[in-house]
Amino acid sequence: MPTEVYGFIFAIVNFSLLVLFYKLYGKTGMIAWIGFATILANIQVVKTIELFGLIVTLGNVMYATTFLATDMLNEKHGKATARRAVWLGFTTLFMSTIIMQMAIYFQPHPEDLAQEHLSFIFDFAMRIAIGSLIAFLISSHVNVYLYAFIKKLFPSTAMLWLRNSVSNIIGQALDTIIFCTIAFLGVYSFDIWIEIAFTTYIMKFLVSVIAIPFIYWAKKIKPLNEPAEN
Repeated sequence: MPTEVYGFIFAIVNFSLLVLFYKLYGKTGMIAWIGFATILANIQVVKTIELFGLIVTLGNVMYATTFLATDMLNEKHGKATARRAVWLGFTTLFMSTIIMQMAIYFQPHPEDLAQEHLSFIFDFAMRIAIGSLIAFLISSHVNVYLYAFIKKLFPSTAMLWLRNSVSNIIGQALDTIIFCTIAFLGVYSFDIWIEIAFTTYIMKFLVSVIAIPFIYWAKKIKPLNEPAEN
């Protein structure tokens, strides 16, 4: 199966599971999703694949689900709830980074098979870890405030695509610039840095477009054991 086709299926599955999680667990489920999705995205980011001739990291799809989740919370539960979810995601990523760094520091048994693999996955360079944390915190907050602002200007459901698209396009662009600047600027030549930032954002943009129908789907869903909210 071509990687591009499999990548599209992978994105559909990710977003579908997100909506299912909302159906099952409502607001609590979305907040929990953001917590574990930030961790999974940072694990997946160590794997690179080729899409449309571009070398990209795998974590872009899972990371995009955190933006969709905050938009769903913003749409159905308000800006304050979305902001709390962003802080939970940041705190989860920060604490899991500390815990796994300490776990890797343990001297492994001579017969241990996991240390090398765990170190490869979790022993990120400090610049990458810091870049990921700062980029997530700032871009997600910008996404939340921008979404709420556009919703005030265009409150109808028919304009849901607009507030979702604009907030994600700007939020993801800001995330890419912040992360790539902290993690890679000065490590690579400026031309390579531009290429990395550009291809990363293109992939995030394409994934954001795929996500648009799913927020309409989520808008119509009444979570189990929760009252419907407009």
